Amino acid sequence: MKTQQIFSIFLFGVTVGLLNTQSAMANSIDFSQIHTIPNYSIPSSEETTVRFQLSVPSEPIPPDDSKKPSLKQKEINNNQVEVLSNPTGNSSTQNTPKKVTPNNSIRSKSVLDSLNPNANPLQYPTKPEEVQIQKIQAITLEQALELARRNNRELQVGLLELERLLAAVKEAQASLLPSAGLSAEFGRQQSAQNQLAIERTNFGNDEANTAFNGSLQLNYDLYTGGRRNAQIGQAEERLRVQELAVEVLEEEVRLNVSTEYLDLQQSDEEVRIAQAAVVNARASLRDAQALERAGVGTKFDVLRTQVNLANAQQQLTNTIASQQVARRSLVARLSLSQSVDIAAADPVKLAGLWKLSLENSIVLAYQNRSELQQQLAQRNINLLDRRLALSVRKPQITLVASYNLLDQFDDSVSVTDGYSVAVRSNFSLYDGGRAKAQAAQAKANVKIAETQFANTRNQIRFQVEQAFSGLQSNLENVQTSNVALEQARESLRLARLRFQAGVGTQLEVIDAENALTTSEGNRIRAILDYNRALANLQRSVTSRALVK
Repeated sequence: MKTQQIFSIFLFGVTVGLLNTQSAMANSIDFSQIHTIPNYSIPSSEETTVRFQLSVPSEPIPPDDSKKPSLKQKEINNNQVEVLSNPTGNSSTQNTPKKVTPNNSIRSKSVLDSLNPNANPLQYPTKPEEVQIQKIQAITLEQALELARRNNRELQVGLLELERLLAAVKEAQASLLPSAGLSAEFGRQQSAQNQLAIERTNFGNDEANTAFNGSLQLNYDLYTGGRRNAQIGQAEERLRVQELAVEVLEEEVRLNVSTEYLDLQQSDEEVRIAQAAVVNARASLRDAQALERAGVGTKFDVLRTQVNLANAQQQLTNTIASQQVARRSLVARLSLSQSVDIAAADPVKLAGLWKLSLENSIVLAYQNRSELQQQLAQRNINLLDRRLALSVRKPQITLVASYNLLDQFDDSVSVTDGYSVAVRSNFSLYDGGRAKAQAAQAKANVKIAETQFANTRNQIRFQVEQAFSGLQSNLENVQTSNVALEQARESLRLARLRFQAGVGTQLEVIDAENALTTSEGNRIRAILDYNRALANLQRSVTSRALVK
């Protein structure tokens, strides 16, 4: 009969605990009073699952029918520079996606796998041959972004932080369930004090006692004054902040990889231009030496061309060094194998045209930038801090239940049991004003988060405007540099003809060569600066907003 009563009381306690658990879970999700900033809201956790899409979409720029391309943009389309519909450098159209054969896909996957680093992050080389460059692999921008998605260490740390905070949410949610503990003791003992008393009085029994003692405890917080719900809400909001931080990190990695890939392209082109300058300087030197041998040239012209050749060779040496630095910088960003080096496989071309107006770009950035959502999530955390501080001033009610078993093996009594059920309540009468002060701090932090939200919004607008302005100016520079390059080539051809005919000077040829080198470099820089501005504009709006 006693056991049935104990079991009934235990079932009652568990039922009360489960009902309070469901109620607490419902309350923990209710944050309707937190999201009070108009026009902005934090999406649900289902909308913010961790995603990493660094691969360049086939349609990176959503159309904007309200604003058609300008006449200057149409001229660029019809000019020598090929305008692509994706920033990878592969020739394709917006309506015709690139066809990828299975063999090409397998080959590309094999190339990427061969560039992956050692799987052990603690491994480091100890021999020179382990860091010796064995091969140079040319990769496209799309492949570089895929390698970054796999290997970038900063992103890996961000994802591990996300896993850690997910475990912290589960830890906070564990308070919704009761805690139970089981303890047992089996021992044999003989009291020295009892034995001493027997020896003094020659009365009693000094045999050892063998006993078993077991107990089951159950604890559940019936009411915490909002502390439990606030702690769970804070854990969920911190997880939300980290999800948004991973999104920001994804965008930063994409931008950094794209920028460094463009730097590598520029260094490759600068090497090519420097090599062409050396070839032109050697041709001028041969012409000057031939004219000197024919008696129609001077030693001064030969010396001048020799100096120009030496300067060109020195410039070539410097550009080769810069090329190597650009390669190793991208290798470090992608965290590739110790024995490989990379080169840029994509040709230098315009990455595409931005079809949105400035105003539409700003609004799209406001809607999709994770930094704004981060400030809102931080504001929610501060509101929950205030609720947590004020919960100390409310009563704390706990259900405590226990069941005990005791058996003394050396007596004639069988197993005995017992139980206890209690509801404990604690209430803080006076804490010296600590809770009120903590609530005031949290309220100030809410205002700070709102101010930072406004500051971040202004920064986002400036970033979009800055990138948009750079995009427009560099688009004009591309057209200007194309014309200047053709003029410089024709000028060098005429200067050489004049010099060979004896009506021009060697100085004219040297000036024309230098002008051609400068024009070629300006054209490459204009195209790559445009691509950089486009990458910055995509980052300002977020590339995930452009995937439709």
